Amino acid sequence: MKPFPLCAILSLLLGQAGCASVSRDALNVRTFGAVGDGATKDTAAFQKALDICAAANGGEVVVPAGDYLIGSIELKSYTTLRLEKGAHLMGSPDLDDYPVIKVRWEGHWIAGHRALIYAQNAGHFGIVGPGKISGNPAPSGREMPRRPVLIEPINCIDVRLEGFATEHQRMWSIHPTYCVNFTAKNLVIRSTGGNGDGIDVDSCKNVRIESCDIDTGDDCIAIKSGRGMEGYRLARPTEDVLISHCTLGDNNFACIGIGSETSGGIRNVWIEHCKFTHAKTFAVYIKSNTGRGAFIEDISARDLDVATTPGGFLRINLTGSGIKDVEPVTGDEGIPSAKNFNFKGVKVDCGTLVDAGHTSPVKPINGFLLVDITGTCKKAVTLANLTNAMLHDIHVTGYEGPFLTQTNVQGVGLEAPR
Repeated sequence: MKPFPLCAILSLLLGQAGCASVSRDALNVRTFGAVGDGATKDTAAFQKALDICAAANGGEVVVPAGDYLIGSIELKSYTTLRLEKGAHLMGSPDLDDYPVIKVRWEGHWIAGHRALIYAQNAGHFGIVGPGKISGNPAPSGREMPRRPVLIEPINCIDVRLEGFATEHQRMWSIHPTYCVNFTAKNLVIRSTGGNGDGIDVDSCKNVRIESCDIDTGDDCIAIKSGRGMEGYRLARPTEDVLISHCTLGDNNFACIGIGSETSGGIRNVWIEHCKFTHAKTFAVYIKSNTGRGAFIEDISARDLDVATTPGGFLRINLTGSGIKDVEPVTGDEGIPSAKNFNFKGVKVDCGTLVDAGHTSPVKPINGFLLVDITGTCKKAVTLANLTNAMLHDIHVTGYEGPFLTQTNVQGVGLEAPR
């Protein structure tokens, strides 16, 4: 059965005057009773507009300037939520406004509160700016059931987030899970406090994070795929991820964290043309743990500007990062495999240039390239358990001690800086 035209649906719900107040494919949340005074809860008005838009075969739900206090709302297929200039979505302080569902959290499917803006099994939808979305600190934190994130599409396809700003505290901001074709572009993401990640990509494929300005209380961007035997059995990797032209600053951990939840595997990650303004630990941190299993492979970075990171530019820790799982992948199968880590064209002003000393001799990293590196660092390069390594055209100053400390490393350019 063909869906009703949007105007016909509005006429039934609002009377004939409804058609005069909206265009053919756009709905204004104020038409459905949204007040936008920052005190009245507008959840029901938003959800009604979104539901009618989806029932009419999609279109736009427009949010004009105002402060809209809402609980959790659900986006559906072929629907775009457009936040106009001056539009501000504010999360409710009441935990009951975020229903409990199944969510992915730290590598496991558990009970958790629904995101402020949520979607599941939907496609071809998005949120566009230039407005703003703010979480409420009252329902944030690490208490269980898991507290609500800001935006969380689960098992969705063709998701577009573009041109708006977010603020949050002590909880992740954007968490795509099991998504295919996910784009985050021209976002300004701010958070404070531990656990305040910016974008957490969880078992997704074909991801683009472009021209985003992210300054967070924890990882700016984290790439994950499940933990322990649960993630290993599900075998849902994160793959084909491009992070480009972003400005990243982190106040607690890493700007880009690859892991530590890697039990579904991670492959084909490109980081390019990015500026790292500050990081509490490392600009790029590739991390896993014995008992994760699976793989991390084909990680490439080029044209990076790494400024003022006390920890350093790159750390690789594949044997001791992250929570030990109650049901780990056992034996040698539980040691993550790693190959093809390539880094080219990096300017640094940092503590440690590269710390890759926490790797397994049972499964050495196969393929490590460090080429065209310039700048200053306090400590240079530590490598362990690597084959097919290449260090070339590295011109850094200011470090103390040897340029290279190595254990069980095979390759070229290992004698001295070149």
